[in-house]
Amino acid sequence: MENTVPRRRLEDLAWPDVRRGAARPGSTVIWPFGAIEQHGPHLPLATDALFADRLCDAVLERLDPALPIWRLPLQSLGFSPEHAGFAGTLSLSPDLLIALVVQIGTQLAEAGFRRLVLLNAHGGQIGLLEVAARQLRAGTPQLAVLPCFLWRGPEGIGELIPEPERSQGLHAGLAETSLMLHLRPELVGPARPADGPGLAPPPGWSLEGEAPASWLTREISTSGVVGDAGGASPQLGAELFERLVQGWQRRLEALLRSDWPPTPGSD
Repeated sequence: MENTVPRRRLEDLAWPDVRRGAARPGSTVIWPFGAIEQHGPHLPLATDALFADRLCDAVLERLDPALPIWRLPLQSLGFSPEHAGFAGTLSLSPDLLIALVVQIGTQLAEAGFRRLVLLNAHGGQIGLLEVAARQLRAGTPQLAVLPCFLWRGPEGIGELIPEPERSQGLHAGLAETSLMLHLRPELVGPARPADGPGLAPPPGWSLEGEAPASWLTREISTSGVVGDAGGASPQLGAELFERLVQGWQRRLEALLRSDWPPTPGSD
């Protein structure tokens, strides 16, 4: 019986298959981004990278096999200067990460691909990848570039996380610990720390979100955690993962069935 499961990993294809795939209308490449950085005393350095990689695969498995989408290998090293001072944190310079996105994206555009989705799971490089995407788009107007944050967009995520953790659990707290307990429980240590800023930002300001203040982890946390991992469970992690997968599946299907991007020079 013929195998109808598509090979979604670009590196698994021979070059003639890549050329044919890129020539298809709406051909799309998704590139997962993570980081290698401290995640408290109980989560692995590769937490963000693992989330991006597993979510990408899960979403691609659910998409219509006829849709023209492939993935690149995980970019596990990212931009993590806020976590410097904790052993194991590795960070690329902003110029290097921007150059990486621009160079690889340009080559994908030259191969004929029409869209590049940057699926990022590390909050500390959201803005940087948006800059890289705009830089790439300016140089390759035939390529749509969509910089996405894994936790931003899918519906129903916030309602699973109670306040104040929903707004203050920024790193290695309830959500990330639960998701790791679902995906790779053997990598989760026994500690369930609660840590973070002892002094809240002035009224109208926040560590993230509207009117944010840049922060360094070592200034606000001794453990590396910003939030409360107490109450984390694999059951919560499973529900979070399912909603993340459903949300990104819907968004990618909408993109793949659209005519975006506009043709350069069109009205």
